[in-house]
Amino acid sequence: MDPNHDYLEKNRLLWNARTDVHVDSDFYGMADFLAGKSSLNAIELGLLGDLEGKSVLHLQCHFGQDSISLARMGAEVTGADLSDKAIEKARELALQTNTNPTFICTDLYELPQHLDKKFDVVFTSYGTIGWLPDLDKWAKVIAHFLKPGGRFVFAEFHPVVWMFDDNLEKVTYGYFNSGPIIETETGTYADRKAPLNHEYVGWNHDLGEVLSSLLQNGLALESFQEFDYSPYNIFRNPVEVSPGKFRVAHLDGKIPLVYALTARK
Repeated sequence: MDPNHDYLEKNRLLWNARTDVHVDSDFYGMADFLAGKSSLNAIELGLLGDLEGKSVLHLQCHFGQDSISLARMGAEVTGADLSDKAIEKARELALQTNTNPTFICTDLYELPQHLDKKFDVVFTSYGTIGWLPDLDKWAKVIAHFLKPGGRFVFAEFHPVVWMFDDNLEKVTYGYFNSGPIIETETGTYADRKAPLNHEYVGWNHDLGEVLSSLLQNGLALESFQEFDYSPYNIFRNPVEVSPGKFRVAHLDGKIPLVYALTARK
């Protein structure tokens, strides 16, 4: 992409604006979270396993709910995110919940310049890699922070989803990464009527790109799964097929909505 196009600043402003709306939204269920409910889903919980006493690096942590949920499982957690507003809120939530994750505000690619530590687990999930232009650099950061034998745990929306328009009715974008996609968002997935209007920059990353980047940077794939549902009700025209499992009504079960993997250094 054009090196003069500052995608980081555009996306930081987007996520700063989203943060206050997200914190107060029904989508993030703050009252239940503060009362002790985990924000993690069955997909990633099944892959994470027992975290008691383990060190976990949570990449692109937003305002910290998942980081705090990991800490509640007994992990020593460090969360990192581009948005200064989100990290400010994450630190407030840690105090409110009497947990002790460490939170760092930085671009993911710059994290090795701000953190000198190795981890048992690196974790990231749902709507993360689409904000990154270079998955080889992403995988290098993951490998850098993992201890020998450490595990990478990843859950993400399936790249097939991002081929469609917002209503998931027609194919609009390519499956393969052909460069930056620059769009303007009105509202947000957590509140479509929110008074937000921001330009952002994203990328589509196919599964081959994801897997190759990890394999080429010293990680061995241990598990890979695809799911015909999303644990989040973020798509238009949704149907809840069972508690906490959402599909798109007119595509019911026909396309994958989420994938998850684990890899070991």
